[in-house]
Amino acid sequence: MINEKSTKSEVMEAVKQNGYVLCYASEELRNDRDVVLEAIKQYGYALYYASEALRADREFVLEAVKQNGLALYYASEVLKADCEVVMEAIKQDGRALYYASEALRADREIVREAIKQDEYALMYASDELRKELSK
Repeated sequence: MINEKSTKSEVMEAVKQNGYVLCYASEELRNDRDVVLEAIKQYGYALYYASEALRADREFVLEAVKQNGLALYYASEVLKADCEVVMEAIKQDGRALYYASEALRADREIVREAIKQDEYALMYASDELRKELSK
């Protein structure tokens, strides 16, 4: 098991097996691009344990939401309003629409893609689109 004193190579090996263990790594390693990328490739929710800077890094968030769309929850507000990031998230899990910006929850293309993946995602669309698309 890794801990705050574990080396980068020890943490890298651990997160390749289970991205969740990023939570036990030192703050320095939770801000390390290589370590975090390995963790989120294996476990999208590991984005939660990444530094604030990496949760605002488009490359990392895209990788995380491709693995688990609901990891969008841990992305920065700016990235929750990024059309490409949200599209990747909802392609993986339509329910990720819930975490998208208000503007994107009112975007017809985004909402259609989300409900194509999961029809229940419609409940997270803007009121106007929800009414229009439920007819």
